[in-house]
Amino acid sequence: MDTRTLGRTGRTVSVIGLGTWQLGADWGDVDDDAARAVLDASFAAGVTMYDTADAYGDGRSEQRIASWLDARGLRGQVFVATKIGRRVPQVASNYVMANFRAWIDRSRTNLGMDTLDLVQLHCPPDEVFASDEVFDGLDTLVAEGAIASYGVSVETVEQAITAIARPGVATVQIILNAFRLKPLDTVLPAAMDAGVGIIARVPLASGLLSGRYDHDTTFAADDHRTYNRDGKSFDVGETFSGIDFDEGVEAAREFSALARQHGLEPTTAALAWVSQLPGVNTVIPGARNVAQAEGNAAAGSVAALGPEFTAAVRDLYDRRIRASVHDRW
Repeated sequence: MDTRTLGRTGRTVSVIGLGTWQLGADWGDVDDDAARAVLDASFAAGVTMYDTADAYGDGRSEQRIASWLDARGLRGQVFVATKIGRRVPQVASNYVMANFRAWIDRSRTNLGMDTLDLVQLHCPPDEVFASDEVFDGLDTLVAEGAIASYGVSVETVEQAITAIARPGVATVQIILNAFRLKPLDTVLPAAMDAGVGIIARVPLASGLLSGRYDHDTTFAADDHRTYNRDGKSFDVGETFSGIDFDEGVEAAREFSALARQHGLEPTTAALAWVSQLPGVNTVIPGARNVAQAEGNAAAGSVAALGPEFTAAVRDLYDRRIRASVHDRW
């Protein structure tokens, strides 16, 4: 597994991490044994970066990570990033110091940590990114030792660029995959210039890029790929990267063929390609079982895919995807 320094945190992390949204049971039910098996398999495969949030299962994901760390004696051996802000109505007036302290204290309890490795604002409203008070408050929490570093999770390129200009922002988490290329234009170069870490999320476009879905594929009622296709619950760009499902299936078939031309399974190729982009520090796919966890981690040691692969990805994006997503996020 390749490793990189995660931006201004100064910490070394695996290039393939584990996103743990699914461990909060927001992608269909995942029991404790299955969650622990995924965590075990990821760590055994070299994963040292684990991304969670206080909203994932209303704290269940954080608690499961803490239980796993204690059971396996892994405190201090992995990096845990969490997120705050999505358990309240999304208005800028909720992003105040009193709430920061309450949210962070709750996550410290859930994770069993005195100092959180990284706390990210969880896709807050646009106004939050422009607030000096917000970022001054986060600086205070670093100075007090409640958090070691802070970053932001964003929906749009514009939010990312605004955050990168803030001197205290250590990382930016953004949707980046073969069906969401806009961050390559300005976000990745700006982050490299500033020394800000990039955490690439939704790297498989909610599973589309695995090539396993067809037009008849269905998902559980409590899976966001069912209930958020129209953006009723949160930004629709988080579900299938905002692409129409049927169009995504067709585009994924082309991507799968490209991957296999290079001797790779589609999931491996999709993750390896994102992880190899200049400026990306770590990629955080989710996994619901051991096979997925092991397969994801394998992408962290794939040889360089090269400019020919990137050119083919860009061509696929320009023909099938750009018109529906590029100007929206």
